Parts: sequence; C-alpha cells; structure tokens
Amino acid sequence: MWSTAAVQGGKFPFPQPLFDYWLDACQRGILYWDTLYRRGEAYLEHCESGKPPVLVFDYRIIMDARELPDPANYALAAIQPPSNCPPTDPAKRPFVVIDPRAGHGPGIGGFKMDSEIGIALQQGHPCYFVMFFPQPVPGQTIESVAKAEGHFLKRVNELHPDSDGKPFVIGNCQGGWALAMLASVAPELVGPILLAGSPLSYWAGVRGKNPMRYAGGLNGGTWTASLAGDLGNGHFDGAHLVENFEKLDPANTLWKKSYNLYAKIDTEPQRYLEFERWWGGHYLLNKAEMEWITQKLFVGNELVHGKITSHDGKARVDMRNIRSPIMVFASWGDNITPPQQALNWIADLYDSAEDIRNNEQTIVYCLHNKVGHLGIFVSAGVANKEHSEFASALDLIDVLAPGLYEAVIDDIAPDAPGQEYIEGRYIIRFEAREVSDILALDDGRDDERAFEVVKRVSEINQGVYDRYVSPALRAASNEASARLLRELHPARLERTLVSPKNPWLWWLPDLAAKVREQRRPVAADNPLWLWQEQLSGFIVQSLDHYRDLRDAAQEQLFRAVYESPQLATLVGVAPAGEPRNQALTWETRELARLKREALDPSFEQGTLADGFVRLLLYVSIGIGVVDERPFNAIRRVMRDVRHEYPLTLMQLKDIVRHQVALVRLDAPRALRGLPLLLPDARRRHQAWLLARDLMALNGPIPAEHQSRLNEVAKTLELDAAIHAASPAARAEAEPAVLSPAGPGRGRSRRFAPRGQARLRQNRFREGRDKQSCPGEACIRRQTIGQNRQAGSAQDHSDKQTGHGETLAGSQNAGKSRQARRAEADIGGNQADSQARHADERREKARGQGQRPGARHAAGRLRARQAGQGLSHAREPGRLGSRIDYCNSES
Repeated sequence: MWSTAAVQGGKFPFPQPLFDYWLDACQRGILYWDTLYRRGEAYLEHCESGKPPVLVFDYRIIMDARELPDPANYALAAIQPPSNCPPTDPAKRPFVVIDPRAGHGPGIGGFKMDSEIGIALQQGHPCYFVMFFPQPVPGQTIESVAKAEGHFLKRVNELHPDSDGKPFVIGNCQGGWALAMLASVAPELVGPILLAGSPLSYWAGVRGKNPMRYAGGLNGGTWTASLAGDLGNGHFDGAHLVENFEKLDPANTLWKKSYNLYAKIDTEPQRYLEFERWWGGHYLLNKAEMEWITQKLFVGNELVHGKITSHDGKARVDMRNIRSPIMVFASWGDNITPPQQALNWIADLYDSAEDIRNNEQTIVYCLHNKVGHLGIFVSAGVANKEHSEFASALDLIDVLAPGLYEAVIDDIAPDAPGQEYIEGRYIIRFEAREVSDILALDDGRDDERAFEVVKRVSEINQGVYDRYVSPALRAASNEASARLLRELHPARLERTLVSPKNPWLWWLPDLAAKVREQRRPVAADNPLWLWQEQLSGFIVQSLDHYRDLRDAAQEQLFRAVYESPQLATLVGVAPAGEPRNQALTWETRELARLKREALDPSFEQGTLADGFVRLLLYVSIGIGVVDERPFNAIRRVMRDVRHEYPLTLMQLKDIVRHQVALVRLDAPRALRGLPLLLPDARRRHQAWLLARDLMALNGPIPAEHQSRLNEVAKTLELDAAIHAASPAARAEAEPAVLSPAGPGRGRSRRFAPRGQARLRQNRFREGRDKQSCPGEACIRRQTIGQNRQAGSAQDHSDKQTGHGETLAGSQNAGKSRQARRAEADIGGNQADSQARHADERREKARGQGQRPGARHAAGRLRARQAGQGLSHAREPGRLGSRIDYCNSES
C-alpha cells in the first residue's frame, strides 16, 4: 500500500490504490445520489400524507383547536408509551411539550427515544404534545394560538386532578416565547416551565459573535416579511425561515452536511433521512402571524417590556405574573439563540435578585458548554443528562425559595456524602446568583441602543409599504402564483428534482441496489482518500473564513448606519437610548404593604410542618447552594408518614413560600415564634435533629450555620442539644469504627453494644402494636427500610441502641479500641435496662387484659430515646427516627 512518505513526496500512486479509490468513488457517488433520491421520495410521501409530526412515539389527538370558537391549526396529542417504557402513572405530574412553529413541522421534541418526551415516559409521567398542521386556519392570529394552548393546558389539568403538581410545560425555541406569554396571562394553568433554546431578549448578543440579530436592520425592518406574505397570497412560507437558519453556517449548508453523507455513505443514510424528513417539512403561517412575530418580537422586542396586549386591551403580557418556576436552558454553542438572548430578559425585568425574591418568582437557568441549537432538543447526551436531571429535580425546583439560581449538573464523586439520596449518575445543585451574573455573560448592553433606531426605521418603512406597495401586490397575487413560488423555492426544488418526479432518474434505485451487493469501500489509509479529506478540510476552512468576513462586514455596516446620531435624530430617537425605568409604582408599594400586613399574624401561628420548615429555613440563611439530597430525604419522610400526616407537594410548596416570606421579612421575630409552632419539647427536639441532619447531608456544617442551629436550640430551650452538638460531646458519643470488611463482605462494621440482641427482640414484639399505634409502626418500618438501604450492619444496630454517629469524619479515631468498646458497652447496658423495664410494663398490661396502645408505645420510644441521649440521630441516613414530629395528634 502507498505510504504516507510517498504522499508527502509527491510520487505518483501505484495502480492498485488508484483503482481502489476510483472504484470506491464510483460506488460511493451512486449510493450518495440514491440517498438523495430516497430523500426526495420521502419528502413527497410526507407531503401526500399531510406532513404528520415526526414523532417516534404513537399518539392520539384528544383535542383539536380547529373546532374551538377562535380556531387555530393546533391540536393536543396524548403520547402512548412504547413497550420498553413503564405504564404512565396518572398521579404523576404530566409533561406537556410545545414544539416550535418556525418553518418546520412538529416533532423535534420527540424525534428520538432519548428526547424530552422519551425521558418523561421512562419515568412514568403522562406526556402530551402540542402539535400543529401545515395550513393555518383563515384569520388565525398569534392570540388564537395562545387561546388554543390555554384550552390544552386546562384539559390536561382536568385529566389529572390528583397529580402531585401542575403540568410541567416545555417550550422549545419559538415555542418558548409562546409558553412565556401563556404563563403570564394564565399562571394558574402551568407548573414549572422550561424554555429550551428560546429567545426572549431579541436585541441581546455579543459583538462579533451573533450576526443574526442584525438581519432585521440590514433589511430595513419588517416590511420584507409582509412582502413574502403578500406574494404568498396571505401565507408566509416557512421555507424562508429555514433558509435564514442555513445561511448562518454556509460551510455546513454548502459542503459539510453533504460531504459527511458521502464520506459515511455506508452508515449515515438512515440518520440523514430521518433528520431531513423533519428539516424539509416546511409549514405555512398566516401573513398576520408573521407580521406580529417580527414587529412585536424580532424587531420590536416588546415581550420583556410588558407592551404586548390582547386585541381588546383587556389582557397584558407581563412575565412578572408567572407564579411557577421558570427554567431556562441555553448553550454557548447555540448561534441561533445565544445565552444572552435567552437570559437578558431577567435583567430587563429586575434590577437585582432581591427584586426577584420580592416578586416571589423563582428563575433557574442552565448553560451547556458547546451543544448547538438543534442539539438542545435532539442530542441524546443532552437528553440523558440535562433533560433527565431537570425531570428528576422538578419537585425540588417547584419548592425552591424565590430567587435566581444556576443549575449545575456534575458526576457523583465517589466520596460524596449522602449518596443514598441521589438518584441517577448525576447530582444537580442550584447555586444562588445575582442579576449582575446574568449581565456578566454579555459584553455590555450599549450595543442594544442601535436597535431602538432599527425599530423606529422599521415602523416608518412598514407604514410606507402597507400604504403604497402592499395593495398592489395583494391585487396581483393569487393562490396559483403563490403555489408556484413555493414549489420553486430552493429548499423544495432540490428535493423534487432528485425524486421519483424526475423521470430521467428511473435507473438510479436499481443500480444502487446492485452496487450495495458488490460494495468495495476504500481503505482508510488510501493516499487519494487522505488527499480528499485534506481537500474537504480546506473547503470548510475557506467557507468559514468567508462567513467570518461576511458577518464582520454586516456588523460594521449595521453599526455605521444605526449607531449614527444623525439617523437617530432624524427618526426621532434619542441617540443615547431611552433609559430603562424600573421605579416602583404606587400599586407595587401598596401591594407589598398589604402582603406584610397579611403575613403579620403568621409569625406566631402555624402547624408543625410550618414550624419545621421555618426552623430549616432559618438555619440555612445564606447557604447559597441547594442540591437534591436534603429534598429527597424530606420527600422520603413525607412518603413514610403520609398516612398519619398527609402533606402533598403543593402544600409543601405553599408552606415553603409562606415561611420564606416570614423569615425574609423579620428573621428574629420568626425565630421567636418557633416555640409557639413547636409547643411540645419532644417535637422541638426531633425537628432540631432532623434539620441538623439535613444540613449535614452535603458535608460538614459550616460554623455560621452551626451557630444558627445553636441559636435555635437555645430559643427552643434545648440546652442539651447545644451540648450534644459541641465537638467535645460528639467525640465522647462517637461509636467505635472498624476498617471495612474484607473481600466478599463489601460492608463496614462497628462494635455493637451487648443490649443489641435484646432490643432487636423488643422491636419484633413492638411490630405487633402497629394497629394501635400506626405512627410508631410507620416509624419502625421506615427505620428498618432505611437501614437496609444504607447497607451497613451497624446501621441496624444504631437504630436499636441510638448510636447514630456517621462512619465518615469520626472524631474519636485517636481513642483506643478498648476504650471505645467500653463506652459502647456502657451505653448498650443502659439502653438494655431501660428497654427491659418497658417490656415488663407491656407484659404486665397484657396480663391484665389490656392492649398496649399509643401511650405505651410512645412510652417505650421515650425510654429508648432517654437511653440514647441526643446523639442517636447524627447519621444522615438515619432521618426516619426523627420524622414523627409531623405525625398528627389532633
């Protein structure tokens, strides 16, 4: 075979490598054109079948918006789970996916099994899909679409009245701003919303990187959209939008996509054809719809400024009205919706994170490092990481305290604490951010002033076009001419020319079949193939260089025209730009005063759950980071006590928001009110211990929060708890620890007190009391289940005897083994003696014909706790033994 040295030396190749390359090129060329032929055939079939969604899942249309009083070409479909997914659970939160109507057809949200819909189905959630049809309804407007989507979400809520939370709604790309408007005017219909790759701040971007935002100004405004609508006989062709996307990356459009198919002709066609089926399914919009989008959003940027209203003026879109958490997912590799366009609306609405908290709004954003725009929706890696973690952490996001957070998703470290409360292979945490962090993602916002001039110029040009040009074009256009223009569009013409419609290509499929039978691919080290790869790389570099020069020239032209003070003065715009006015109105101040008055009585009133949540919030003030482990532990507690103290996620959410408002309003007074919410000393003790364990799940408790724990303990008159929390007391109470067991055991062991066997028997006997004391029995069942999950022999021992110290971070490692064993024996003997007395009282009661009731069981539990002291609940995996504080005693 020809060597690399020979290639570099310029020697003429031997005949065999030349023949191999020539044969492969002939076969590869035939297979390449056959793939394009099959693409054209699939395109024609897709058009003849009505261009259905390209979902890989079966679905059933349950609501058609074309039948509504204000019709629209939308429908609500219920997704049927495939055989490899679990049956959907109607009690779980439903998922609703809104796909973008940006020239293509629907289906990108369920394009693969590893997609937004696929992740939801794998977790057992009911899933719904908002789809649309190729032809818009006559007279349809964006407001008609918004009303239809409102009807859809109302129907989903009706189908799941008992679900644990309102629907989680995902808006992809252009579906994101539609979702944001809907959630603003009907916040009661939605749960958490995810805006994936959705532009909301259309003027934002970085100089030299985001050229698409200059297109409106360079075209003179929005009149070109009206021109396309008039030429289309009242319809705007979605192929124009697709063409704009393709112009962003000429190297990919003109060379890379086609060459990648040619170079991987033996493996790539199937994936290529699946994508092209969606990419080539162009849909239509009404002229009025496209004019609204360009004038109100792309050029006008009116969504974030609250200037969008309904046609009758009764409803105004204000994103401050959204009550559910807002999740934003963007990527640095997205050249269509850069992070600035996805996030700068936050800075447009709020001056600081304190303003967000005052408005009781929760905003979470996540930034991917490199995935492109389409990869946000179709990448399997993104689906299995970001979308999967969002779905798993939905309940946590729903109860997050108001504020601004960044979601950070990392792999689980081998030594991470609290791994029993982590689901999956990743851990998600939410780090508090400020509005200044959002602004730091941009290179400044001074460049957005020129877009105010663009908006004014666009309004002038649009008025001239509507008055003098549009009437003539509408008179000359008809459906036949519009259809001819659509068929001659390059995006359609390239598919129909290489398809069964071309009679000159009748021979291609048969020849391709014979080539596949005798396929002889060239070797990867063939010198001519290597030359070909180098040539392809050179072409890509040349086209990229052309793109960079083009974008730089367009940006310079835009700045020269629209940053001109003379033009700004000429069109009536102040050259410095109008300052953003966010001064608090009288209504805002009055509403804040009324909220404070309404909260005032709640400082001294509330349930046990209110008391615990307030305690936990107070000690975690300033922690800055929230991850899934404490919340998953709380959810496990809620499930275990659901029969004695039922608490739904929505109730927990209301409690958290209410207590957050109280703690933020007056933290010292909120602390002073804790004894009234937790009147029982035993409840106070258990709530304090549970709060401490939740704080310790992420690692050692910082000194600031430990001091808050001590302050709470002093307020609740838990002086012994303060002593137990001190380092000296922990060292004294720490049980003996052995090294991990040898091979084959896989578990670590501790020395167990001698009273362990007897207490195990007592636990077995106490199991018979579950009829008379369901709360205690629930605690015991939850405790044993957690011990099994922790996988440690001593975990069960600690539940029996009260030595719940963690293995990690033991502070008495320097003690001798004999000393630790002696301390453990002493504690075990004390617990054994107290448990024996409890057994004798129970046997005496049975001898008198009495059935031990809740009072006797509670007495046994108090006896064990007295022998255990306050150190029985130190280990994070041991949360179940303190959760009976929320058992109802009413």
